[in-house]
Amino acid sequence: MATSWGICSAGKISHDFTVALNTLPAEDHRVVAVAARRLEDAQEFAKKHNIPRAYGSYEELARDPDIDVVYVGVIHPHHLSACRLFADAKKNVLCEKPLAMNAKQVTEILSSAERNDVFLMEAVWTRFFPASVEIRRLLARGEVGEVKLVRAEFGVPVKDVPRSAQKELGGGATLDLGVYCLQFVCMVYDGEKPESIQATGVCMDTGVDETVVVTMKFSRDRLAVFTYSSGVWLSNDAVIVGSKGSIRIPAHMWCPTSLVVNGEETQYPVPAPRLPLNFLNSTGMRYEAEEVRQCLLKGLKESAVVSHADSLLLAEVEDEIRRQVGVEYSQDR
Repeated sequence: MATSWGICSAGKISHDFTVALNTLPAEDHRVVAVAARRLEDAQEFAKKHNIPRAYGSYEELARDPDIDVVYVGVIHPHHLSACRLFADAKKNVLCEKPLAMNAKQVTEILSSAERNDVFLMEAVWTRFFPASVEIRRLLARGEVGEVKLVRAEFGVPVKDVPRSAQKELGGGATLDLGVYCLQFVCMVYDGEKPESIQATGVCMDTGVDETVVVTMKFSRDRLAVFTYSSGVWLSNDAVIVGSKGSIRIPAHMWCPTSLVVNGEETQYPVPAPRLPLNFLNSTGMRYEAEEVRQCLLKGLKESAVVSHADSLLLAEVEDEIRRQVGVEYSQDR
């Protein structure tokens, strides 16, 4: 039986996710419905992707009895309401990152999923790329010895995009770009909470952060340093340095297709898309979709790769970074 998907929102990321689903076997994944705030947008999306049903409200999607799991692709200020809507309708949920605006909202979302006994996962797609799977395997085998330092950078000039700059749209580099560096560090250090966090940054006149540098210390004197920016291009790579060697993830670290392990490079290409994409390597979202299917087949309510505890840790650290940099949203009050 194919896993039946509903798509919540007809925006750019939902387009790319649906294209990614189409790179997987049709007998395993099928999209049965899409919903947008305007019916015309949903209908146009449905036509483009050959989706049988289009809805002009998210509530209609929640009521559709044929949907196994909903992909939530709305902007993050609306993640809480959307996740609660679908969880209350007993729908499994894959929600785009960041899961919510802050740790308080993340806790509400996780509680809603647990109360309704449904699967829920934050769509930290990077962790499911074959290159990321290989990183975890190498670290588990001790290929580079004990990890001493992790460094990551993600910078692209997107501050002129309203979604990145406007506070009411959830703008700010931490939630948009920093989450990628942070999740990478947390993956390498296996979900351990940092002993200390030091963040410094600069903000736009809209009150959201533009460029931030974060230093974190973990147990046994292990460090992490990462920089992210919505104002300038950065190297967009990441490095794990251990006592016996190193692993480098060349640009682009958030959607990795190659690894350099102790100087030796290996390629991990993603499939070609059927339709043009909005974002780089978006067919790589197929891997998180397949993870959802496998979890559902096993009757699991969360993934071990991006667990509920992982999502809460990301949100708590993001809250602390924003506090130090001086970014507050209305949802924080």
